[in-house]
Amino acid sequence: MEDNRNLTRDVEATLIPQGEPFTLKANTPVVITHRLGGNFTIMTENGMFRIARQNADALGETVEEEETPKSETNAGASDVEPEIEDVWAALKKVFDPEIPVNIVDLGLVYSVEIQKKDEANHVEVAMSLTAPGCGMGPVIAEDAKFRILEVEGVQSANVEIVWDPPWHQDMISEEGKMELGLI
Repeated sequence: MEDNRNLTRDVEATLIPQGEPFTLKANTPVVITHRLGGNFTIMTENGMFRIARQNADALGETVEEEETPKSETNAGASDVEPEIEDVWAALKKVFDPEIPVNIVDLGLVYSVEIQKKDEANHVEVAMSLTAPGCGMGPVIAEDAKFRILEVEGVQSANVEIVWDPPWHQDMISEEGKMELGLI
């Protein structure tokens, strides 16, 4: 079922797969193809775009209110130790806008470490992409960082895109393969 509509206002979008910012004008006809992690993948006559959750209103959509990242509300506070399971759960809310499977089940997240840095809880993530030329990498990494900063007790995060080992389809979880129709 296609979800056709017109944008209600000008909106900043990200061109897929190039990852470049692009302004879509009010009244542009769009088709929503995915609602992933609060963000939207849309098609227009000019191509495929990602619209971030904070611009859902331009599509006539609402997104559950997101918590303010902890780093902004608890800057410097580290009395709560973040749980590694909570970081992994946060990363399951991040999607490549072209693929309806989260980055964890796609096998893109290689490592997650919680460290103490200047008395604050810091998270380091190493992840890859499905293709080295994907321009969406910085957008996906920024979305991952935002989600990690929502985890209680996390004050800072860094998401690094790595290419070793190279990603391949065998890294997709069984759940991800089921979602993609590979099994």
